[in-house]
Amino acid sequence: MSEIIGITMGDPAGVGPEIAVRALAQMSPEDRARTRIYGNRATLDLAVAATGADINLDGFVVDLPIEGGPLPWGKLDPRAGDAAFRFIEKAVRDAEAGNIGCVVTAPINKEALNLAGHHYDGHTGMLTALTGQKSAFMLLASERLKVIHVSTHVSLKTAIDRATPERILATIRAGNDHLKRIGYANPRIAVAGINPHCGENGLFGTEDDVQVVPAVAMARAEGIDVQGPISADTLYYRAYNGAFDLVVAQYHDQGHIPIKLVAFDTAVNVSLGLPIDRTSVDHGTAFDIAGTGKANHTNMNEAIAYARRLAAGRKS
Repeated sequence: MSEIIGITMGDPAGVGPEIAVRALAQMSPEDRARTRIYGNRATLDLAVAATGADINLDGFVVDLPIEGGPLPWGKLDPRAGDAAFRFIEKAVRDAEAGNIGCVVTAPINKEALNLAGHHYDGHTGMLTALTGQKSAFMLLASERLKVIHVSTHVSLKTAIDRATPERILATIRAGNDHLKRIGYANPRIAVAGINPHCGENGLFGTEDDVQVVPAVAMARAEGIDVQGPISADTLYYRAYNGAFDLVVAQYHDQGHIPIKLVAFDTAVNVSLGLPIDRTSVDHGTAFDIAGTGKANHTNMNEAIAYARRLAAGRKS
């Protein structure tokens, strides 16, 4: 497999072009040679001018057109949503063909994406569909806290319904396999409860007993080192302080809030369960500062570093 990293530019009206060119400019010559940006060259040239990045983009861009582009910064536009989709689609196809080893995604705008007729809940749903998979898993990874989600962009009511023993077990397995891949010999996994205090023996609901307990039992029977359900109000503190290597969160906010509190600029979004590798920044398009050169590319650097780790592992 290739060790080339493919960065998708994201929504052309957002900060994605700026953080992509800043990251490329700061790379070593060796790393830069193993990097391509999937986007629009004219937009990226504007981002170079906006940021003052010291980089010549010749040879580093997979150039794709944008209807009416370059588009204005910071404006919701279905043409931007369509372009963002096509950048990702091209990178996915190249990853499937082995031309790149990992896709790194800059932020997209879900409203623009859907206005363009691409009806996905975000990157993970889009990548699942593009690669022909039934489902995927979102892992948020930082140095001291890693969280994988049973569900993400659905209502809380739907999330509880989706937390079946089978789905929770599949999430545990995916997290366990990924941590082993990146060097954990025997990952210590904890599963968060659904209800306050895991239902308090049925006082606050029976979902934990009916849905979570069987999943944990099945995972343990497979030899996975997993505990749960554990009350979420204490679990993340324990994991952050070293008691566990991975937390299984039952729904979007249960996992996102704690990791964004402790690693807002450094947490990396990783898609598991796909035939390709993908990492991403864990922030949005920031239309309010797009085009100003103010966007911080720290999170992009973290996503790229994680991607290189995965690409190197695939090669071996």
